[in-house]
Amino acid sequence: MFEEIINDLQMRLSPKRFAHTLGVARAAVGLAQRYGADPEEAYIAGLLHDCAKELPLSEMQRLVDEADIKVDMDMYVNGALLHGVSGAVMAHDRYGVIDGYILDAIRYHTTGRVGMTQLDKIIFLADYVEETRDFPGVDYLRSLALEDLDEAVLAGYDTTIRHLLDQELSIYFKTILGRNDMVRRIHNR
Repeated sequence: MFEEIINDLQMRLSPKRFAHTLGVARAAVGLAQRYGADPEEAYIAGLLHDCAKELPLSEMQRLVDEADIKVDMDMYVNGALLHGVSGAVMAHDRYGVIDGYILDAIRYHTTGRVGMTQLDKIIFLADYVEETRDFPGVDYLRSLALEDLDEAVLAGYDTTIRHLLDQELSIYFKTILGRNDMVRRIHNR
């Protein structure tokens, strides 16, 4: 099964995106092992997290529409946000994934959400810390990821929000809600 998925992704994704995808899958397995999650679920979610990333926006929208998934307009018109939702549809329809936890981890890997599951957090974080990533602060995130999953996820949220502010781009409101939820979780433990 994995070999077929990998071969299909290699044909569908650019070499850079494919290398990133494999890196996320490997990082997700490592994080799953570190935090007692299912490594196979993490591997599948990591492999498929960006399966729709390079589709045209119109194709992402078609997938979401045909699956009758309702998203807000901010997400619907933004491929950087919509690829998680359309990727979950693709993971189900094209690759046969039926596990709701895996599909949710794919769906929310970019935006995060309130009430993230352990697998959501692992994929969200693996997307930041995989070996091909190179940005200011990535080494700190990598080390934090091995110490405290929630603190690392919060740092990931903060990294994204700072980047969007620096670029004078809008911040998706559900990302802010997810970040604030993570702050509450950390303070209440």
